[in-house]
Amino acid sequence: MSTSSELKPQVTRDRRTFDIGAILLQGRAFFALIAIIIIFSSLSPYYFTVNNLLQMSQHVAVFAILAIGMLFVILNGGIDLSVGSTVGITGIVAGALMQGVAIPAFGAKLFPAVWVVVIITIAAGALVGLINGVLIARFKVAPFVATLGMLYVVRGAALLITGGLTYPNLVGSPSLGNTGFDWLGFESVLGVPLGVVIMAGLALAASGVLNRTVFGRWVYASGGNERAAELSGIPVKRVKVRVYVISGVCAAIAGLVIASELTSANPTSGQTFELTAIAAVVIGGASLMGGRGTVRGTLLGAFVIGFLSDGLVLVGVSEYWQMIFKGGVIVLAVLLNAVQYKGRKAASPSSPATPQTSSPSQSETPVPAARAKSVD
Repeated sequence: MSTSSELKPQVTRDRRTFDIGAILLQGRAFFALIAIIIIFSSLSPYYFTVNNLLQMSQHVAVFAILAIGMLFVILNGGIDLSVGSTVGITGIVAGALMQGVAIPAFGAKLFPAVWVVVIITIAAGALVGLINGVLIARFKVAPFVATLGMLYVVRGAALLITGGLTYPNLVGSPSLGNTGFDWLGFESVLGVPLGVVIMAGLALAASGVLNRTVFGRWVYASGGNERAAELSGIPVKRVKVRVYVISGVCAAIAGLVIASELTSANPTSGQTFELTAIAAVVIGGASLMGGRGTVRGTLLGAFVIGFLSDGLVLVGVSEYWQMIFKGGVIVLAVLLNAVQYKGRKAASPSSPATPQTSSPSQSETPVPAARAKSVD
């Protein structure tokens, strides 16, 4: 009896320590964001002000929109290196349409309305994603190789369209029924920049899709164990194509926001944005092996990167040191991911009978083959 009573406090203490460690590990993006705000607020009196927070949030919005699309791809077990180039070419598509479309047969120039430009631009981003998805799902090209190739193809196409030049003054002409894009980058809703509102709307939509639809369960299941998902009747190839289309659409929206904020379209816009989007997803706790991750965590990851970058600029840190700090944060995030998911893959059953999902809400039984086909 005495031995049992001596061991009981030790067991309780160990369990409590483990729980605290798990909370810190799972909530690392949130705690990192709080730490960043506290540190830079103490270094600069201008950091934690309403105007600066709104401005930083507007900067974060572009990366967060890209990261939301990237999350779908990573949850599915893939990667999309072409989103930065997609940002560039969709801005160019919008800029070219804003300059007017010449019709030589009639000797006239057509100026599409803004909503037409937006739809065509988003369709262009979806087309890039569709090509990526078809290459990967239908032709079995490795995601890294397919999207890396599209990175160069799309960027080259953007430069070819403009001859390396920039489309300036995308403010439109009201006399031609085209009011331009300045409202998208500079307007606000109740004091909140429109880009931030778009980011919040996309985040809510993405969260609803992943947590409350059959397609969301398919994304988690096929990313956790593709073979098991296929045997369960999930249309794995179609899911794979769709997540890349979603990524392309998000990149197009980000391209529109950037073109509006700059009131110009540059073919080199969006360079290295793909790395920032991947970093936001990883910092937010998603597994690069697929099947695990949340929209909430991805948003926190984007805010960590954005608030850190703006804070370093505000306190006057050298650009070279900024690269070192941001790179260190990304490496640390990957290491923490390895610790968080250590052993889970080894612990999963070797039999492909049951798909492995990561989200707490993805604990449902696999979708039967007949039901999967009827829903799709």
